[in-house]
Amino acid sequence: MDSELAALASTAATALVKALTTDGWEAVKSGTGALWRRVHAEQAETMETEIISTRAEILAAREAADTEIETSLVEEWQRRLMRLLREDPEIAEVLTHLVEDQWYPLLPPSDHGHPPSIQMDAEASGHGRTYQAGRDMRIVE
Repeated sequence: MDSELAALASTAATALVKALTTDGWEAVKSGTGALWRRVHAEQAETMETEIISTRAEILAAREAADTEIETSLVEEWQRRLMRLLREDPEIAEVLTHLVEDQWYPLLPPSDHGHPPSIQMDAEASGHGRTYQAGRDMRIVE
């Protein structure tokens, strides 16, 4: 279970930091505050203030083309979210909802934590063959 929570914390932290650069960043702030209220109500306002600080840092880093700051901010939020999930694993469902339904819609599909879905159809007849791949393919005959 711990590896699932770690993966969720990583995905959520990445989505959170990236969504803070969008016009919908206030939804990220309120969602994060609501998440903290469920476990540590006394820290919710502090987390909302941290979101505002993180937004300012990420915007400044992007303006300066400093990718290291963005990486460190994601790691920082990943640690925070992991601690929260360890304290109350029940909020995993709430965090998943925030990521999937609120934060991902703010981002372009390429910034989602999972590959886009694709549909492939093929039809072969006789001695025909079809080869399909969602990514790399190597065929050795």
